[in-house]
Amino acid sequence: MDGLYRFGVSLDKSLISRFDRLLRRRRYSNRSEAIRDLIRASLVAQEWADGGRVAGAITLAYDHHQRELITRLVDIQHDYASLIVSTQHVHLDHHNCLEIIAVRGRARQAQELTDRLRAERGVKHVTLSMTTTGRGLT
Repeated sequence: MDGLYRFGVSLDKSLISRFDRLLRRRRYSNRSEAIRDLIRASLVAQEWADGGRVAGAITLAYDHHQRELITRLVDIQHDYASLIVSTQHVHLDHHNCLEIIAVRGRARQAQELTDRLRAERGVKHVTLSMTTTGRGLT
């Protein structure tokens, strides 16, 4: 394969045994694929730490009966219009809603938006799931 680089790694026997068990649980076909994923995950984490560009999803569950909460949430989202790609609103039951906000931009901005949404009274739970935009990773 053109562009493929092979190298050796020395590991303690107990560490490689634990790693192999993890590979089986996660259904990797070989160590190389798992190591590639670990390297990619480390590079993506560094992108986040460096404030790089990311893609992701913010999910929040909230009580839609909380006075003026929906207006405050929409106002916050308008402050981050350049970051937000789309939103989806789901009615969970009579009192609770789920909002899914797709984002693409700087990691710091995505975290800032998440923190602002989380701080609103009536918001029950918020998560931010970030991933790479894929640039620079093969």
